[in-house]
Amino acid sequence: MSSYFFEKGLHGVNAHVDPVEVFEGLRWEMAGKKTENCPYSVWQVLNHMIFWQDYYLTLLKGRVPNPPEHDEETWPDETAPSNETEWNNTFLQFSNGLKEAENEAKKDLKELRDARLGRTRGDILTTLMAHNSYHTGQIALIRRIIGAWPPPSW
Repeated sequence: MSSYFFEKGLHGVNAHVDPVEVFEGLRWEMAGKKTENCPYSVWQVLNHMIFWQDYYLTLLKGRVPNPPEHDEETWPDETAPSNETEWNNTFLQFSNGLKEAENEAKKDLKELRDARLGRTRGDILTTLMAHNSYHTGQIALIRRIIGAWPPPSW
């Protein structure tokens, strides 16, 4: 697969809404809203996405981070940001990580980066894309349920 595939796939082209766009226009107060139908808030999903995005970026840089023992460790206890600045900074961390993944997609995708598991850079990027894709859909659904969908530019 080409770097073009990964660069476009990281943004959901031809598959789903862009993982950056899914947050567009969402006020920080709404990011922490939960309903009985949703086990997580958008805030919690965003932080979970950041955890795994950072994990895969570490692998792409040739380091092997310690995986969490339980998936619960990758979800924050806090359901909401404490203020707008925290929301904006956290979103910026996510979008910067996505840009970093785009840059990683421009490198040799067949190179082994996780020798312990025998995964190539392309394998790692595919996992990152799939994880972000899954949770992007989850965020779109949560936003629908809490009445904060669609994004303003739609």
